[in-house]
Amino acid sequence: MEGGAELREFTDRLEMVLARIEGAARRVGRHPSEITVIASTKNVPVERLRTAWQAGCRHFGENRVQEALAKMEAFSDGREPAPEWHLIGPLQTNKVKAAVGQFALMHAVDRLEVAERLDAVACARGYVQPILLEVNVAEEATKHGFAPADLPSAAERVGELKGLRLLGLMAIPPAGNSPERARPHFRHVRRLAEQVKAKHISGVSMKELSMGMSEDFEAAIEEGATMVRIGTALFGPRQ
Repeated sequence: MEGGAELREFTDRLEMVLARIEGAARRVGRHPSEITVIASTKNVPVERLRTAWQAGCRHFGENRVQEALAKMEAFSDGREPAPEWHLIGPLQTNKVKAAVGQFALMHAVDRLEVAERLDAVACARGYVQPILLEVNVAEEATKHGFAPADLPSAAERVGELKGLRLLGLMAIPPAGNSPERARPHFRHVRRLAEQVKAKHISGVSMKELSMGMSEDFEAAIEEGATMVRIGTALFGPRQ
């Protein structure tokens, strides 16, 4: 597909997603500007990311640190201003040093060991890394994240870490659910965020809820999502 046609196709996809976001927001009395679209770019080549940028995407979410760093390097050639990069996949402890300071937000800090390693590296560099805590909202054995019951104490511990700024929560509902089956999980995450917020933990904010993907982002927005991670609806199926 030639560049102009590819740009038109992507722009059409993005406009459709934005229209659906607006509809979901309006249905519950929210303004669409409250929701940030994170283009989920795992396995998407750099040239398609440039197309996404030209169409108006400004936030890119990567699952793996090494893939993200390679794409950041490609964007450093000055052809476009740098997008805002998000790490939306779990962070392995051996990637912490490479990751700190590279991402505007890390969405999937899934255990205290990772938070404490991030804090140590960030403090050593004089940096404060914004993060979200991943909640294993359905307590699935195959999923990463904090159990809902452990979340308040985890947030209190993270609030003590001077190298981190906790901005909210991230969750992925059980796979294969319809949007309506996912809805109670999104509602649960919002209520967990409200519980943490009510504790008034110093250095902890619950302003961001990263939840909802291509198949269920409208339900997520209706239940309070401030960030949606959209891959397939923008880029089509990927391997």
